[in-house]
Amino acid sequence: MTVRFKEDNELSLSTQAANAAKNGAQVMSAPNTATSEALLAAVLKSLDDDKGEDIVQINLRGKSEMGDYMVIASGRSTRQVTAMAEKLTDRLKQDFGVISKVEGKGAGDWVLIDTGDIIVHIFRPEVREFYQLEKMWQPGAATQD
Repeated sequence: MTVRFKEDNELSLSTQAANAAKNGAQVMSAPNTATSEALLAAVLKSLDDDKGEDIVQINLRGKSEMGDYMVIASGRSTRQVTAMAEKLTDRLKQDFGVISKVEGKGAGDWVLIDTGDIIVHIFRPEVREFYQLEKMWQPGAATQD
């Protein structure tokens, strides 16, 4: 009996879709009528509802092609970080039909959620302080020698 994991199925489906697109087939996807701003508002509300701390939003338009906004927040513990990430991805799926890519949920120190238009980082405070992502992306951020 072969055991397949969810990631295996998603990768297989992605590969099949990519191969079909190369061969000229139209790839069907669910229409996403949500704007970046509506998704951003939902992300901020979800993090606030779940008692996220030090929530920062950064406009990436004109700075990066990876998304329109970046949101950085802290949770007090690995359990809270993981719970915030799970609830956020569930809410975005239920309310907007957005399937997010998630990394780091198992450890709970730093969870990255990629919605396509919005990149969300949820950290434990110590990890956030170590990486200082917001300093890299905030306006006027420059390295000091």
